[in-house]
Amino acid sequence: MPDRSMQGVYPILSMPFDSQGRIVFEDLRNEVEWAIGHGVHGLGIAVASEVYKLTEAERDEVTTAVVEQSNGRAKIVINTGEQGTDLAMRYSKRAEELGADALMIRPPTFIPTPESEIVEYFRRIAEAVTIPIFQQDQGTAQIGPGLAATLARTHENLCYIKVETPPTLPRMAQTAAVRGDSGLILFGGAGGAFFLEELDRGAVGCMPGTTLPDVFVRVWDLWQAGKAAEARFEFNKYEAIIRTLAQGLGLANWIYKDILVHRGVFQKTSAFARHPSLEPDAMARAEVIQLLEAAGIAAGE
Repeated sequence: MPDRSMQGVYPILSMPFDSQGRIVFEDLRNEVEWAIGHGVHGLGIAVASEVYKLTEAERDEVTTAVVEQSNGRAKIVINTGEQGTDLAMRYSKRAEELGADALMIRPPTFIPTPESEIVEYFRRIAEAVTIPIFQQDQGTAQIGPGLAATLARTHENLCYIKVETPPTLPRMAQTAAVRGDSGLILFGGAGGAFFLEELDRGAVGCMPGTTLPDVFVRVWDLWQAGKAAEARFEFNKYEAIIRTLAQGLGLANWIYKDILVHRGVFQKTSAFARHPSLEPDAMARAEVIQLLEAAGIAAGE
């Protein structure tokens, strides 16, 4: 039986690259330690980590470093989706071998694929591993509510979904409404911009970026304590920052890292994104720092 207990705040790690595109593992380990220190329940390596820009060897190195640094203190979710079923199975089995607690997988989209083939894609991957899988429903790789429930019934490992197809609130509500007896467990994503509204609609957790783990954990704790109004008040303090982080992943990859530099997690020399990724201009970067300071997040905090 796969682990169905996952809930809470599962930030997606930003990948520290130097100006030559090399992974800075010291800063990656710092990021893991910092996030766990703020009480996150899990961590992910996924799209916001630029996982699709990593070589197979780098995937192994990154997964190993994150699993070792976490040392069982947080659940580790690895994105192993690929355009080919065999390759996705290879990545998935390897992630499990290296200690991942769960996988996250988008459906293949490069060539239009019939729904029956998408079901078969997920079924084969699910049968190849023993750990649970987060179906990833994104605007560019959609898993509709009905299909999500079908997949959950197809194999017990397909028991989670990260709902990110916009608009996410009706999508979350629809998925909750049709899941029936499938046992499907809902998480939010999309930078956590609608964290509380998604919890209202049946989500049990969220996968934002790693820039504000302390904020998301405080809000989660208040929500869990039945203090919904206080949770909303706390979350709203950071609305402008979270809205800024919800921009396209080209800009966001850089902005996430600028914030991690500001907060003392990354060195400035580790705050690069791999190409292609639209770099924000000086004005945009200054505005982000102003938003952080206005919200009371000083340098090094």
